[in-house]
Amino acid sequence: MNQTNYWNPNDLTFWEAKGKRVANRNLWISIANLMIAFSVWQIWSMLSLQLIDAGFPYTTEQVYNLAAIPALTGAVVRFFYSIGVTYFGGRTWTFLSSLILLVPVLGVGWALTNTDTPYIVMIILAALCGLGGGNFASSMAAIGHFFPKTLQGSALGINGGLGNLGVSLAQFLIPIVIVFPIFGALGGEPQTIETSNGVTQVWLQNGALIWAIPIVIFSFLALFGMDNLPLEKPKLSSQLQVFRRKHMYLITILYIMSFGSFIGYSAAFPLLLKGEFPHINTVQLVFIGPLLGAIGRPVGGYLADKFGGAKVSLIDVGIMILGVLGVIFFIQELTNSFIGFFLSFLLLFAAGGIANGSIFTMFPLIFGPVESPAAIGLASAIGAFGGFFIPSLFGWSIDATGSVGFALTIFIGYYILCAGIIWFYYTRKKAEIPIDQLTKKN
Repeated sequence: MNQTNYWNPNDLTFWEAKGKRVANRNLWISIANLMIAFSVWQIWSMLSLQLIDAGFPYTTEQVYNLAAIPALTGAVVRFFYSIGVTYFGGRTWTFLSSLILLVPVLGVGWALTNTDTPYIVMIILAALCGLGGGNFASSMAAIGHFFPKTLQGSALGINGGLGNLGVSLAQFLIPIVIVFPIFGALGGEPQTIETSNGVTQVWLQNGALIWAIPIVIFSFLALFGMDNLPLEKPKLSSQLQVFRRKHMYLITILYIMSFGSFIGYSAAFPLLLKGEFPHINTVQLVFIGPLLGAIGRPVGGYLADKFGGAKVSLIDVGIMILGVLGVIFFIQELTNSFIGFFLSFLLLFAAGGIANGSIFTMFPLIFGPVESPAAIGLASAIGAFGGFFIPSLFGWSIDATGSVGFALTIFIGYYILCAGIIWFYYTRKKAEIPIDQLTKKN
């Protein structure tokens, strides 16, 4: 196990002799663990698709809630994870927070073998899957300290962007593994689903069990390959000062718009496609949306460094509004189109990912080097609530009105609010914090 007694990445001699090698090793191990954590966080976005068809006696709203609950847990634990890692160290915390994910994946695998499993049990297990969402905050808090100030932005962008690919990995892999008895007798009996082509057997539990071995491998890789840095333990009171800042709440609203949209749409997209176009098999296409969102994050950081984070974010919000309008247009009876619906959602994912990266660059310019880590932890925690509210609102809208249109209208109103905040506080000539001018100075 590694314990580094001295660490100063801003010392060029130290960085070239030792720091770069150690930092990169920790970064790539962190990415592997974060990617699996995101996969576990989002397994219900795919497993929920066939629950009703497989014989589980749940309503449409209950199924949407199963996709939403992990985001709620992830949001709640993120702030505590961002603080916890500063006291335990990156190696120790990554090992423990990754290994504990065995509990939900094994539990979900067991629960899905029995269609009589009570709904409350499923809710608890879905909530435990949300622990994977907390790993983002601790991973970002740990990795930044390994790199010099001039490279922290790039390192965090790579860590977060590649970690987010875990959503796409889950949505790509789960539809494949559930159609084969890959675990034999250990995996339990299959479920039976009636389709237009006859009766099909699936092993939904495989969508959870498939992550058990990678969790063990990567968590122990963290234990033996990562480092606990000798950093001063920050006082909790100093970190909580950020709650007094008005801009903490403004930037949190914007982070819900960007990351909350990404994780919320990721959870709801498979269910929406199945509900709106049940005659089309879209299960192998849903991963494309989260993939674009994950790729868009580092792109957003690059564009923000070049043109200014506020300007890029404002343009992205406008594009997201157009994306939602496109979705609404293509679900109407007269203009109903799968291609139009799908492409409109891809536009939403891409723009949301870019906004996620561009808004992230605004934190140090608004809060400075002392308060920005706590601000990021708090905003990422609250921002993750979008992953709960978006699927829940879709489910409620369907049950209450028979359509997702009402929920989409609410999202448009929210995005307009976000555009107003960005323009008034960060981009206009007399803005309180002219982000784009500060970007040019730096």
